[in-house]
Amino acid sequence: MIAQREIWGRTLVNLGETDPRVAVVDGDLATSTKADLFADAHPDRFFQIGIAEQNMVGVAFGLTTMGYRPWLSSFGVFLSHRALDPVRMLVSQTGAPVKIAAAYSGLLNGSSGKTHQDIEDLAIMRAMPNMTVIAPTDHIEAEAATRWAAEYDGPVYLRLARDAVTPVFDSMPEFVPGAVHVLREGDDAVLVSTGVQTSRVMDAAEILSARGIESRVVHVPCLKPLDEAGLLTALSGNGTIFTVEEHTIIGGLGGLVAEAVTSSALGKPVTRLGLADAWSESAPNDFLLDKYGLSSAKVAAAVADVLNAKRK
Repeated sequence: MIAQREIWGRTLVNLGETDPRVAVVDGDLATSTKADLFADAHPDRFFQIGIAEQNMVGVAFGLTTMGYRPWLSSFGVFLSHRALDPVRMLVSQTGAPVKIAAAYSGLLNGSSGKTHQDIEDLAIMRAMPNMTVIAPTDHIEAEAATRWAAEYDGPVYLRLARDAVTPVFDSMPEFVPGAVHVLREGDDAVLVSTGVQTSRVMDAAEILSARGIESRVVHVPCLKPLDEAGLLTALSGNGTIFTVEEHTIIGGLGGLVAEAVTSSALGKPVTRLGLADAWSESAPNDFLLDKYGLSSAKVAAAVADVLNAKRK
């Protein structure tokens, strides 16, 4: 297992060897985000701005006017909150090819605590015109998404988790923006997930299978754009739909799936699993996963409870 931040840093080093447009603008967190790998390999295209996230965005935008394809490197919470206004004004509104590498995103960011946990970023970035929003599930997909984003002529928000997870993919897939992936088949439930949570959902599906409940697992790595027709096809059938995300259930994956279902003829209810309009708290990762119902065991239990209630 390799952490997404590690593979992101390695991939940028590799891209920088053949593409002189690749640059990194860092906010004093290079050793954490692994931007230091790029700094060591390509010091002439690494810009250390310090703890000044709003200014980072301005510098990155300026670099695009000189032909660069810069990556912003910091914790996700600083890029999607503290730097939100310049991201909105300079990047999203102009369509500038700034790539936002949002490291330490989601609930699990080591010992940084609740102030550094980012559980609203997908909703924020998804609402922005021109913004592509990607949440890969493992290091393999993170590399594919990084390579695609580096070539894309527009803004990208790439959600990267701190810690490694069990890989979902065996080999690097071609990253197709908007595509959804059916990772497992089953007729009793449809479990839709994004980001590293998909790895835990795959384990939850195995737990459910041992209980006689077979689940289809649908991975949505790109929340914007979205192949809505492909998503609806993946959701079709008799299985009850659940969305599972390491994010608030408001405005993220759950909202996306609910919007797609209600605007179609599918006519099925959607149960959203995630943080239910509540701030997270500072605690060890396993505790947080259990508390907010995102561990594999808790996801499996929640799905089983809903299905059992429907059968009564």
